[in-house]
Amino acid sequence: MELPPSSVSRYVSTLEKSLGQKLLYRHTRAVKLTEVGANYFEEIREALMAIDLATEHAKGTETAPHGTLKINAPVSFGNKHLSALINQFQQHYQQVNVELVLTDSYIDPVQEGADIVIRIGDFSDSSLNYRKISDEQFVTCASPSYLRESPKISSPDDLLKQNCLVYKGNLGKRTWHFRQSAAQPFESIEVAGNLYSNNADILVNAALLGQGIILFPKWLIAEHLATGELVPVLTEWQCAEKASPQTIYALYPANRLKSPKVSCFLEFMSDYFGSPTPYWGSA
Repeated sequence: MELPPSSVSRYVSTLEKSLGQKLLYRHTRAVKLTEVGANYFEEIREALMAIDLATEHAKGTETAPHGTLKINAPVSFGNKHLSALINQFQQHYQQVNVELVLTDSYIDPVQEGADIVIRIGDFSDSSLNYRKISDEQFVTCASPSYLRESPKISSPDDLLKQNCLVYKGNLGKRTWHFRQSAAQPFESIEVAGNLYSNNADILVNAALLGQGIILFPKWLIAEHLATGELVPVLTEWQCAEKASPQTIYALYPANRLKSPKVSCFLEFMSDYFGSPTPYWGSA
């Protein structure tokens, strides 16, 4: 907020004095909320957002969005697909500033004060509204050089003899899943290889260098499939990272939709990505 620390300290001290409660623990290396401070913050957050929204409406900005739009998204998806989207959005709506935070951790938009949170996976939180972007589409693939030197791959079981480059995050090593049609359940395959990482881009780059086989969503590797740098295998099989359907979606608290900048971005995003098939789906 471009305020000197002394001014912030004075404002907080004045607020604490008026409430008769300590809101912050102050240490030499850190400052954090007390229990009272955390509860107070949660209770006033929605009130402050309601004031901001009322101010937008009072200024008659329904057709001219302005202010700061706070967006949270997964790291790889944000790097691949949000820069150009936000650039075009801001060219169209020049009074909107965007604050983009990329993280693979789950973010509650209400708790974190985000206007829109883009997430990938199962949608289960009924307390939030959401806009579907796309179903996840996965591809098992490798570089032409790797495939020329490896045994033929005609079924998922053949992957057990291959060098598979596997994502390994906080929940452990990813299991790969396959089925021949949507009428069948997915069956898991415990693949293995000489490289594991919690960073998808590292594994994709290794596959491009001919190190092994990867299974990733099409939005992550569409450009490499289009150029032929990566070649799909097991094309008669459906593959996935989980046995349940996965979706790319945008979460937002119900009251945010009343904000012109949020509603305009959601519509702009849907048009930009393409519905029901996003632009990366044609690769």
